[in-house]
Amino acid sequence: MYERCLAYAESIRKITGGFTAQTAAILGSGLGGFTDGMKVEYSVDYKDIPGFPVSTVPGHRGRFVFGFLNGKAVAAAQGRLHCYEGYTPAEAVIPVRVFKLLGVKNIILTNAAGAVNSGFNTGELMLITDHIALFAESPLTGKNYGEFGVRFPDMSEVYSRDLINAALSAAGDLKITLRQGVYAQLKGPQYETPAEIRALSVLGADAVGMSTAIEAIAAKHAGMRVCGISSITNMAAGICGGHLSHEEVIKNSAAIQKDFCALLGALIERI
Repeated sequence: MYERCLAYAESIRKITGGFTAQTAAILGSGLGGFTDGMKVEYSVDYKDIPGFPVSTVPGHRGRFVFGFLNGKAVAAAQGRLHCYEGYTPAEAVIPVRVFKLLGVKNIILTNAAGAVNSGFNTGELMLITDHIALFAESPLTGKNYGEFGVRFPDMSEVYSRDLINAALSAAGDLKITLRQGVYAQLKGPQYETPAEIRALSVLGADAVGMSTAIEAIAAKHAGMRVCGISSITNMAAGICGGHLSHEEVIKNSAAIQKDFCALLGALIERI
């Protein structure tokens, strides 16, 4: 896996001329519009990187973007890889590890999520303060690659307190409601049952989705500072009736784009 990621990073360097950014973002379902505000210097489709896995989910374009935002160098992955697409956890975190090899030190993981906390509302943003990954296989399973990190990494503070404070400061200045909570990753691709949501609530989850936690584990393992932001696109099953669909997620993600992009941009300025 290390050799694969190294080869992917080298392929990207050849295209971008060695463009470097200390901060990168992985953009979740329907949130890829963030790059519209960037001064894009280079764009690299996953399919154009030899052997690189591709995104197959609507709302995930599947490309790396490199450029500037308000004068700061930044990189972004428009679309992520999911285990439910058939990828192993180690493959799903390849973009995170490639960013590490490209020199990224701060990573912002974003997603569309369902609210488990009944006090949250659709259309709000949630800052991830911790996660529950009990139901997802660790991306660190198997051989440990010392080039990325130690065999048994500490997970006492996965999400950087400094980045959490920077995000809260940015939200306050922008007057954007920014909830704080615990994110739970389930395997998917089916949405959760009401009983599963009740169980997650008992465990302390505030939002649920099918990604992000394993990426955070890989990033922390690799010594990166991690920030996580969930876009609350729906109330989870059993919270307020109705049926769930990916189309609803994409639609509601688009409605949150303005606040999401403003917050992400202001956070990057503060890093």
